[in-house]
Amino acid sequence: MKHVKHRTERPPGVTLVKVLAETLMIPALLFLGLLFSFPMAFHQPQPVHAKLVIAGAPVTRKVDTALQRQHPGAFDVTAVTDAREARRAVLDRDAVAGFAAQGKHAVLYVAGANGVSLEQALAKGFSQLAAHNHQKLTITDVAPTVSKDGLGTTPVYFAIAWNIPGYILATSLLRAVTLNRRKKLLTVACFAAIFSAVGFFVGVGLGYLPDSPAALAIAFLLTTAVGTFSLGMAPFVKHFFPLAGLGLYIVLSVPSSGLVPVQLLPRFFQGLHTVMPLGNAVDGLRGVLYFDNAGVLQPALVLCAWIAAGMTLLALDAWRHHRTTARQGAEDEQEDIPEPPVEDPSMEAPVPTALPVRPHHFGELLPMLEGTVHDGEQQPVRHAAVTVMDTSGRQVVRTATNARGEYAVTGLPEGYINVVVSYPGRNPLVHQKLLQSGVAVRADFTLHDRRDGTTRAAAQPLDLEPTGRGS
Repeated sequence: MKHVKHRTERPPGVTLVKVLAETLMIPALLFLGLLFSFPMAFHQPQPVHAKLVIAGAPVTRKVDTALQRQHPGAFDVTAVTDAREARRAVLDRDAVAGFAAQGKHAVLYVAGANGVSLEQALAKGFSQLAAHNHQKLTITDVAPTVSKDGLGTTPVYFAIAWNIPGYILATSLLRAVTLNRRKKLLTVACFAAIFSAVGFFVGVGLGYLPDSPAALAIAFLLTTAVGTFSLGMAPFVKHFFPLAGLGLYIVLSVPSSGLVPVQLLPRFFQGLHTVMPLGNAVDGLRGVLYFDNAGVLQPALVLCAWIAAGMTLLALDAWRHHRTTARQGAEDEQEDIPEPPVEDPSMEAPVPTALPVRPHHFGELLPMLEGTVHDGEQQPVRHAAVTVMDTSGRQVVRTATNARGEYAVTGLPEGYINVVVSYPGRNPLVHQKLLQSGVAVRADFTLHDRRDGTTRAAAQPLDLEPTGRGS
């Protein structure tokens, strides 16, 4: 057999630099996001505008002056009538701590459910203040956690368990091409119900969570919000879906979730906490588990807003497709190859997929096999059937040529494949090709009429070249 030199071929206008840029862009951006977000959020957390209430106006002025001198910008101080109101403000989540002083005694009301690191920061600041005033400080925890949640972070861990699977569920549903949008939404809701129930009963059964059934609703809203919004944004971000999903639900969500109490985070992450689904779910869980449902309404509304946004995006995508279909003629609809499904390369290997033949756009899949089909007069053959089969005769993928006689396929396995081209009234042809990683292959065909090309087509040998233009 004649030795053939292997040669890598790419679509016109696609350089090696461009291929590498597209391949490395998503991991590089995620690396940078994680590199900057996590250390900025978790390194030496300090109070930033934490809300405090102080019993008595004279005491409030003294405490505010002392705190601003020792910790500028760390606390926002408000006066209340007495110690009872200070304690109630903490239970209602209007403040992270309440302080009352009388004579040589002082009381600091805190909530362990907000996180032990916040409690320690408050205790340190007010211990110094009480010592300066020669007072004995008593710390009272008005919202203690269960014994297995000593750090007050267990709701965050469970919320993460309900958060990320919502994105993974949406990724899996993107491949379920036989399900319409309504069925996909129903699937998200069903799995959200299952995930929330299993997670809640496991948490209660193992003693990690209090038995507060309202947590089921927060968990359901979180998974549904992430799954629905992910489905909605996928058609718009297309091949950047992994970057968008991991960026939203990990890079931005985890540092602002409340793993470190929000009041100890920089202002940027405090702002993220108010809008991200994970942070709001943690607030909602803490409210139903430890604060008798105080402060739950706002997080629930934010989660519902994410669900509504996802459904709006799905409706917009449906309208966009309907408008495109109405604008195109029936002839064009037959010619076009549908867009390949959105893939998450971090989750699954490439799947054999027919591609539309057109100039390559940044971020899109590159074809592994492409070619043209012409007739005996070298005119393009439109709607010729192109079938890719493995060596055992199993069909791998099937497509058709466009008006220029072109076709393209990607996601094929390495090794030998058979490419079969047929068209009514013409002799079918078979080319055998060797696919190798990183090597694009062409298979061009010339179909002859049955009446004058039978002998010639039947005598044509199989093409065993791994690469090459024309055949």
